[in-house]
Amino acid sequence: MLYHLFHVLRGELSVLNVTRYITFRTAVASLTALFLVLALGPWMIERLRRLQIGQHIREEGPQAHKAKAGTPTMGGVLILVGVLVPTLLWADLTNLNIWILILSTIAYGAVGFADDYIKVVKQRSLGLTARRKLFWQFAIGLAVGIAIYALAQAEPKEYSTRVQFPFFKQLVPDLGVFYVLFAVWLLTLSSNAVNLTDGLDGLAIGTTLIAAAAFAGLAYVTSHFRFSEYLDLLHRPGAGEVTVFCGAMVGASIGFLWWNCYPAQVFMGDVGSLALGGALGTVSILIKQELLLFLVGGLFMIEAFSVMLQVASFRLTGKRVFRMSPLHHHFELVGWKEPQIIIRFWIVAFVFATFTLMTLKLR
Repeated sequence: MLYHLFHVLRGELSVLNVTRYITFRTAVASLTALFLVLALGPWMIERLRRLQIGQHIREEGPQAHKAKAGTPTMGGVLILVGVLVPTLLWADLTNLNIWILILSTIAYGAVGFADDYIKVVKQRSLGLTARRKLFWQFAIGLAVGIAIYALAQAEPKEYSTRVQFPFFKQLVPDLGVFYVLFAVWLLTLSSNAVNLTDGLDGLAIGTTLIAAAAFAGLAYVTSHFRFSEYLDLLHRPGAGEVTVFCGAMVGASIGFLWWNCYPAQVFMGDVGSLALGGALGTVSILIKQELLLFLVGGLFMIEAFSVMLQVASFRLTGKRVFRMSPLHHHFELVGWKEPQIIIRFWIVAFVFATFTLMTLKLR
């Protein structure tokens, strides 16, 4: 909104010309998100306490987590405000990518909100049934996939059903209508991976911060003709506005980490983790770096894979690979302290993100 207002006033105030630059608006969106979350944090936490919206701890979880019972949850609403408001203020709202991102993020957040609501109001620690949750995740992914497929037919310069493989310059297959199913799978995996990672104070939001920062860089070079040509990326001019959204995610993540770091004053809940996972997956689709999501969000994927491996092993052999899954719980039971696990996992996430950016020239 401010972007469009300043666009009108540029003729009278030349200093406002700076808002034309994506880098400037990304930085301002990030700062806006940071200060918004920091400012609203105390009010939100106190409000959640008064409404007695506290975390329910599963009986089968680590015993050390029992002390966290009652900690305010559903703080993901604060993250959504921190991401969406700065995006609406500083992004070009005539850009379709922004609306796809906003609607996708809100939709996944709504599924998470329903899950958290059932946990708190119905006193069911598992929330929505797995089938219902997956149904709505599939439905949202299907909507995004169909939208991208339709836009690829109408605007092939901006949208595509091709998938670019890292390290292989010539391997860019066009999935056609099957891209819709690919999008469903990718978004469901992404949203669940972040959700599974959200088990320790600050772990998921810190990892999201790193992934969002990496995607901000990827979105910018994808939208820049010279950079994308030099790096052999699929050039998408409209993807530049995605950088602003990613900047808002970075700022909101830093702000929420202030309240969510160990020992956490508030948890994001599924309303936050599903929304962030869906947002990251949608960003990867819009900037045509779908497969790089597995590197940028490498830690998320490891956490999700540890759960799948644990379940498969137990069903097939009756034995467990890890003491408990997701992987961060395994290290808790091994004897690592929670802050140790969090910091070390952040380091792993940073290595994945850095390696991803390094691979851009290895194509």
